[in-house]
Amino acid sequence: MDTRALVLGGGGPVGIAWEKGLLAGLAAEGVDVEAADHILGTSAGSVVGAELASGRGPAAMLQAEMAYAARAAEAEGRHGPAPDLGPALALMARRPLDRETPVDLRIEFGAMAMAARTVSEDAYLAGFGGLADAHRPWPPRFACTAVDAVTGAFVVWDEDAAAPLGRAVASSCAVPGVFPPVTIDGRKYVDGGVRSGCNADVAHGHGRVLVVAVVPPLLAGLLLPGVRREMEVIAAAGGRAELIVPDAEAAATFGPNLLDGARRGDVARAGERQGRAEAARIKAFWN
Repeated sequence: MDTRALVLGGGGPVGIAWEKGLLAGLAAEGVDVEAADHILGTSAGSVVGAELASGRGPAAMLQAEMAYAARAAEAEGRHGPAPDLGPALALMARRPLDRETPVDLRIEFGAMAMAARTVSEDAYLAGFGGLADAHRPWPPRFACTAVDAVTGAFVVWDEDAAAPLGRAVASSCAVPGVFPPVTIDGRKYVDGGVRSGCNADVAHGHGRVLVVAVVPPLLAGLLLPGVRREMEVIAAAGGRAELIVPDAEAAATFGPNLLDGARRGDVARAGERQGRAEAARIKAFWN
């Protein structure tokens, strides 16, 4: 069981920027994150994971992130306010700390998503750029998570599942109340974070699992117990898990709303710095 899994958790545009910077910093200091046998993404982590599994290295991802941030800075003021996470956070606050989100609460998330006024599904999918290309192949070692908006069933999309890559990733990122549910094979799906911010327990059975969780200090009490519980599942299956969460310096760049991408450049740089700082610890575990 000497296989390695990389688990990338959700966290909106802020999470994408931090994770890309973090992976670039780790890689720059010799942590071979690209060598993961399995890459599991939830929400923001599904975007980063799909790119990494498709062969885009951490340095290239960070470069692209910084270029995106520069373009966004030039367009400052042309976009509206960041999406309101309030309704989703209110439901999240009802999640039990000692077990996974129950199905009935997942169904409430799905109902909120189905009733919300959002951009169209087509417009939402277009925002995923090249990942939404219908002809883009599924990276063999990649998987991402979502939840059925009607039944609350948890799903893991992978190369064996009947889902195009772009739609699978978009479904994993479809925050209820903010983005529309995504249609796959006639059913509607929402953010995999509805079940868990990381879904790290899905990686049980691997020998070493590196869990990257976007847990700002203000949300630690709400999110960390679940991550720790999932890491115990990995350990019970005979594996070892190591966790990285934003340090205080990185978290200070996040701002109050993880869906507000205005600080992505600063966040990515903070992630890279943290990755370099964490590299010695992670290298001893991973390489």
